[in-house]
Parts: sequence; structure tokens; C-alpha cells
Amino acid sequence: MLVKNKIIRDTIFLTFIQLLLDSSALLLNIFITHRLGTSAIGILSLTGSFMLLIGMVSNGNAFLCISRLVSEEYGKKNGNPSRILLYGIIMCAFLSIMCGIIIYIFSEKISMGFFKNNAMCKPIRLLALALPIGAFSACFKGFFNAGRTVKITAFADIIEFAVKAAVICISTLAIKVPTDAAVCNIMVSGIIVGNLTSLITLFILFLKKYKFHKGSPSISMKKYISLAVPIMAGGCLTSFLSSANDALIPITLRQFGSSVKESLSQFGVFEAIVIPTLFFPSVVMCSLSGIVISETARASANNLVNRIKSIAENLIEKTLIFSILTSFVLMRFGNEIGRLLDGGQLAGNMITIIAPVVPFIYLEIILEAMIKGMGMQAFSSLNYLAEYIIRISIVLIFVPIMGFYGIVLSYYASNIIGNSSRLIKIFRTVKPDLKFRRAFLFPLIYAFLTMQGTEFMFRLFKINCCNIAALSVYIIIWSMLYIIMTSGCNLIKPKPLANN
Repeated sequence: MLVKNKIIRDTIFLTFIQLLLDSSALLLNIFITHRLGTSAIGILSLTGSFMLLIGMVSNGNAFLCISRLVSEEYGKKNGNPSRILLYGIIMCAFLSIMCGIIIYIFSEKISMGFFKNNAMCKPIRLLALALPIGAFSACFKGFFNAGRTVKITAFADIIEFAVKAAVICISTLAIKVPTDAAVCNIMVSGIIVGNLTSLITLFILFLKKYKFHKGSPSISMKKYISLAVPIMAGGCLTSFLSSANDALIPITLRQFGSSVKESLSQFGVFEAIVIPTLFFPSVVMCSLSGIVISETARASANNLVNRIKSIAENLIEKTLIFSILTSFVLMRFGNEIGRLLDGGQLAGNMITIIAPVVPFIYLEIILEAMIKGMGMQAFSSLNYLAEYIIRISIVLIFVPIMGFYGIVLSYYASNIIGNSSRLIKIFRTVKPDLKFRRAFLFPLIYAFLTMQGTEFMFRLFKINCCNIAALSVYIIIWSMLYIIMTSGCNLIKPKPLANN
């Protein structure tokens, strides 16, 4: 019960922090769009995608590796979590230094190959020199997450984002000619300073709060590497495929007939407005995912099958209930949200059209956390590979023919197929007792009925959702009615028979 209460408290706290960070990130994107234009956002999105890939390779997916392996160490008697952290730091030091050297040497080829612009060489070299900073920061974040001290990780995230945003805003205001290289420099500088601040903060808190263990670790350095490599490979594969997909979108949009500037502008709107809007309500799942990895890893280490089953049942049901309402809200107000966020008609149309696939997108966050927590990294990697092969194939074939609607098609196909596969894997492995009517059918009906009820009230009082205040009131009333109906359904659900 104490563990359950702590998970709830941590989830609420992390949700609030993630909501704050996501809101701030969205506002930052809007500010950059106003200041530099949508094509600059396209360059920033490509730069961010490249940095995510390089960061994942250089730190060996340290957050996930350390979070899972340290959690397992906590689940064993007389373990030594601090030694596992040391293993991770040693591995990250080697990877980040080697990766930095390679990137520095081949910076010109990377600049031309990924960005099609030799001017990106300087920021790429600057990034290469700073890779160890991000790697060590990821190690400490994973360690604190595994130790259920999520407030420390959240505090570091806030400081990191605040510093990064300040550097980006000041640099954006100071820039006179927003060339591709200048925009890239802004992003790189912000990330480096933010990571350095986060690392210093985490290291100070580690020295101040952590008590070193003196027991013998359950695994050796060699064993740590053997366990970490599949996790690292899965993360790197996903980042590589994601970066490849992002790089192909502007290229295929140009094949459709758009100019270079128009392609980058459309890509910028998609990455800075559409995707953040679709994922913005998922802060609860994102906050919970790190905790789920840690808790599932501990339960798996102790062979607590019923514990894992209970986690799966509750999370899948709650995620479906929440995501169905979110999907309806985005379908109903997608155009209004797109205009309010300065994304125009394109953003509004994309939000509305992609909204029905939101339940699959949100399920991925929770299902992947459970799969990785249980150590099924091979399945995760193969599933991501299949998912991105589908997505990239559709982008290459249909975007040159259909334009942006080809991107929509790629999101539908990859998310439905990939997450259906994850659901099947969880059901076969964990065998959760999930009721289709309570988890999916009833929420679908309730979302529609409560929308009609709210619509009727607004028509009765002749209120139009033409501004942010009216739109917010509509969504709040709709959500409250939906919560009341779904909660009533859960209260009257039949109780399981007691064992004799």
C-alpha cells in the first residue's frame, strides 16, 4: 500500500512538472516561430532529431539502462546500486568520448549528409566536444529514478530546461540573420549549457543525499555491458530510424512539389505545433513511464507475477479511458487549437485528422515501459524496427504523391500495427484480466454522450468556442461529465469472487 501511494504521489508530482515543461516548450516553439519563421523551426527540429540520435549513441541509452539495472539491484538482497551506477558512468565515458572523436573527425561529411549544408560543421563539432556532459547527466537521472527519488530528477529537468530556454531566447533575440548555421548554433548552445547545469546540480545532490552501499554487486562490469548492450542497441535503433524518418519528410515534400523553404516550413509546423499538441495531454503517461520501468523491473527481479499483472490491468484500462476522451477533444477542437497556436489551417487539419490514432500513441508509452521493465528488449527493438520500416516506406511512397496526407497515413499504419503488436505481447506474457467493454466500449460511448451534453449546454446559453476562455470552459465541463460517467461505471463493476 505504501508503494502504491508513493507511485500515485510521484505520478501526480511528475505530471505537474511535465505539464509545466511541455507548456513551456510549446510556448518556446511559438516564440521562435514568431521571431524566426516556420522554416527556422524546421531546421531546429532536424537539429533536435540529429542531437537525439547522437546523444542516444554516445550515452548508450544510459537513463533506461541504469534505471532498469539499478532497480533490479535494489530488488535484490544486499545489492550495491552505487556500483551499478559506476559501471554505467565508465561505459558512458568510453562511448561518449569515442563518439565525440568520430563526429568531430567526420563533421563535414555529417553536415552535408544529414543537413545538406556544409555550414553546420561548426555546431556539430561543438556538440561532439560536449557529449560526455549529456551522458553523465543521463546516468545520474537514471540512478535517481531507480531509487524512487523522482523529485530530484524533476528538479534537474526544470533547471535544465530553464537554462536552455533562456539561452535560446536570448540568442534568438540577438540574431540578425537567421541562417541555417546560426539557428543550429542556437539549439546546440542551449542544449550544452542546459546539460552542464543539470549535471552539476545532480552531482551536488548525489554527494549530499546518497549513502554509498558496501555490499557486493549482483553483477560484474562484464555482465553489466552484456545486459546494457541490447538496451543501448534498441534505443539507438529507434533514434536512428526516427531521425531518418524526420530527414526524409522535407525531401519527400519537395518531391511533391514544395520548395525547400516551404518543405522546411511545413515540417516545422508539424514538429513544433502538431506533434506537441497530440502528445501534450500524455504528460500523465510520460510521467508514469519512468516509474513503471522501475517498478516492473523490481517486480520482475523478485518474480512477482501478480504484481506485474495488476500493473498491466490498471495502466492499460486507465490509459484507454483517458486517451479516448483526449482523442475526442482533439477531433472536436483541432482546428481551433491549430489556429490558437499559430499553426494555421495546416496544423488544425493535421491535429483533427491524426486525433483518432491517439489511443494507440498513448498506449505505446505505457506498454513500452512495461516491456522494457520486464527485460524484453529484443521484442521492443524488433517491433520498433517493423514499425519504422512501415512508417518510412509509406513516407517514401505516399508523401511524394499525397503531400502531408502521406505523413498522416504513415502515422496511422505504424502506430496501429506497432501498438497492436505490443498489446498482444503483453496479453500473452502477463495475461491481464482486462474487460473490453469497461476499458474501451463504454468510454467511447461516454465520450460521445458527454460531448453532446456539453454542446447542448453551450447552444442553450448561446456560447461560441471562439476564444481560449470559452474553449477551456467547454473542455473542463466535458471532462468532468466524462469522469463522472466513467467513475460510475467503475464503481458498479462486479467484484471478483473470494477464494475459498
